[in-house]
Amino acid sequence: MKFVSDLLRSSKSGGSGLRAVVPAAGDSEKGVVGLFRRSLLLHMTVFGVLCCVVTVASADDKPQKPTSDQDGWQPLFNGKDLTGWKVTEFGGEGEVTVAEGIVTIDQGVDLSGITSTRKDLPRMNYEIEFEARRVAGSDFFAGLTFPVHDSACSLIVGGWGGGVTGISSLDGLDASENETTGFFSFTKEQWYKFRLRVTPGKIEAWMDEKSLVDVETEGRKIDVRFEVELSKPLGFSTYQTTAEIRGARIRPIAQQSPKSPSKASDASQ
Repeated sequence: MKFVSDLLRSSKSGGSGLRAVVPAAGDSEKGVVGLFRRSLLLHMTVFGVLCCVVTVASADDKPQKPTSDQDGWQPLFNGKDLTGWKVTEFGGEGEVTVAEGIVTIDQGVDLSGITSTRKDLPRMNYEIEFEARRVAGSDFFAGLTFPVHDSACSLIVGGWGGGVTGISSLDGLDASENETTGFFSFTKEQWYKFRLRVTPGKIEAWMDEKSLVDVETEGRKIDVRFEVELSKPLGFSTYQTTAEIRGARIRPIAQQSPKSPSKASDASQ
């Protein structure tokens, strides 16, 4: 019993951190052991409860992975803050705020925007859907940079003075120079709905359910313009323009895609 006596003596002097309960004179040695065991059990129970509390608190602090709806869509924003995103440090960028489900990208000196910090983004066979509008400025209000296999490119909406759409870049040619170039008249403060689909050998995009881009990419060099390298692999950007984005979401799709909607002639139709 020397071990128990030594441990109790150490406890009384503060050595073990336990508060020993010493029996009155005449108590048996067996009583000492029982008291020690009860004291030790109490401390172990308290310690266990504290560990459980810390574990639960830590789990609550971790960002929750977005859940998919019945159609496989996952929200890209939580509608409250920039969790899962970071402000893109272009230099001279405008402020980015989130309120009531709307992401506002303020006008900067040149480029402004946000980049996803997610590590589980699909790189092929997926769709992205979002709404955007130009609030101020006169250049592109929706520059969506997105992954394509081991590279990335950008869907540009409202660039080069306000009306050009297309993909930057294909074979070194940007949205104003390749076969995806489109010209539209965009109204300030008006919401436009966009959907992008990336499948092997093809990129498609729609605006308000009318075809905006339908291009074959097999054997093509796909990349972004150097100015938006920081938006990769997934990001939204604007150029000298304040824009708002809402309803952004993503979903994986089967490799075989359905027939595309009809070709758009103008956004105002």
